[in-house]
Amino acid sequence: MPLTKALGQFVSELSPNRLSAEAKHVAETGFIDCIATMIAGWGEQAPQILKTVLNPVSGKATLYFSDQTSPAPEAAWINGTAAHALDFDDVAMRGHPSTVLVPAILAEGEDLNASGAAMLVAYVAGYETWAELVRRDKGFHHNKGWHPTGIFGAIATAAACASLRELDAERAAQALSLGASQSAGLMANFGTMTKPFHAGRAAHAGIMAARLAEAGFTSSMDGLEHPQGFLSAVSPAGEVDRGEAPPTLGKEFQIEKFGLSIKKYPTCYCTHRAIDGMLDLVASNKVRPDEVSEITVTLSENYATILRNHTPQTGLAAKFSIEFAMSCAIVAHRVGLAELTDTFVQRGDVQSLIGRVSIETNKNYDPESSGASVQDQVSIRLVSGETLIGEPVTHARGHAKRPLSEDELFMKFENCLDVGKSRVPASVLFERLKGLEYASARQITAA
Repeated sequence: MPLTKALGQFVSELSPNRLSAEAKHVAETGFIDCIATMIAGWGEQAPQILKTVLNPVSGKATLYFSDQTSPAPEAAWINGTAAHALDFDDVAMRGHPSTVLVPAILAEGEDLNASGAAMLVAYVAGYETWAELVRRDKGFHHNKGWHPTGIFGAIATAAACASLRELDAERAAQALSLGASQSAGLMANFGTMTKPFHAGRAAHAGIMAARLAEAGFTSSMDGLEHPQGFLSAVSPAGEVDRGEAPPTLGKEFQIEKFGLSIKKYPTCYCTHRAIDGMLDLVASNKVRPDEVSEITVTLSENYATILRNHTPQTGLAAKFSIEFAMSCAIVAHRVGLAELTDTFVQRGDVQSLIGRVSIETNKNYDPESSGASVQDQVSIRLVSGETLIGEPVTHARGHAKRPLSEDELFMKFENCLDVGKSRVPASVLFERLKGLEYASARQITAA
C-alpha cells in the first residue's frame, strides 16, 4: 500500500491492546521527561514572548501545569516551545520526539478529556510515523539545513492527534499530508529562540492538521511519497525510499527497538558523549583550569557542523558549543542548568578555557546512530607537558542503550520542577505520570 495511505490506516487502527509493555514504558518515559523540561523551561524568554504575542484566551488546555489555560492549539505551541527552550528534552530518530508529541497530545487530550491509555496510543502512533519517515533516508538532514524536530515533528504530531480524534484511515492520511505541508525548521537558527519555536510550531501544526482533516479539509493522499512530496523535498541527497509501506508496519514497533535517550545535560546532544568523557577525566585526575594548556575533542564532522558556536557569550549560544561544554566540565565539574546562564558563560576562567579547545573531526560514522562517530574522545594537555587521555565514549549516559535508573530519572524530574517552581510536588506528579495509562489528561494536569 502507498506510504501515506498505509500510515493513515496504521494510525486509525492502532489501539491499546496492540501496545507491548515496553512500548508503553517508553511512551510513559517520554511524558515524564518532556513534562519536566516543559515546567523547567516555561520562564524562558522564548515561551514567554510567544505567549505574549499569541495572547491566548482561556480554554480547556493547561499552560505548563500552571493555573493558566488556553485553547489546545496555542497551548501546544507555547508548551512545546517551553519544553525545548532549555534543550534538555529527550532524543531519538535524529530529533526530539517528545517535545513535539507530548505538548500536543496533552493539550488535545485535555480538550477531549482523553484517557491516559489513548494518549499512550497517540504517542506511539506519532513515534512510529516519525520512525518510518526517518528510516527511508540515510542522509543527514542537518547537513542540508533542516531541523529534524520541526520537519518530522509536524507529521508525527498530526498522526498522534489523528489517533486521539479517532479519525478513519482516509482522514488520518490527509492529516499527515496537512502536517507535511507545515514542516519547517532551519539549522541556521540553532542557538536562538527560534530553535525551540520549531518544536512548538510543529506541535501546533499537528493539532491543526488533525482538526482540519476531521472537518473535511482535503490534502493529497500521496503527500509523503509523491516525487514532489515531503520525502523528496527534504532529502539531503535525493537518495530516499518513496516505495510502499513495509509489511512490518504495525507489526514490528520501532519504539521497542530504538526507545528514547534521556539527556543528563541541558546542551545539544552532540556534546553529551564528550561531556561524559571530560567529566570522567577530570574526576579521576583532579585537573584545575590553570593547569590546562590545550583540550582536544574528537567527534564526527557532522556533529562539529551542528556545534556552530565557537565563542559563545550567552547561555543559549553555549548549548551549541563543544568549546563551552569542555570548559564548563573542567571549571564546574558539572554541566547543568545553573551553568547555562549568560553570567557563567561570560566568566573569565570559562572564556579562557574556551579559547584552548581544538576540534578534530572524522567521518568514521556509526551506522546505528545518524551523524555520530563510532565513538567520541577527549584529551587534555597540561602546562607541565603531560597529556591526559579520556576513555572513548560510545553511548552517553542516558542513551537508550545506557539508560538512566528510575532514581536518576526522578532526580532530573525533581530538579526541573524545582527550577520551574511547580505548583504540583515532584513526587506527586511523577507518580501520576507513572500511572498515566490509568488516568486521564485532566487528572494528570490537576493542581
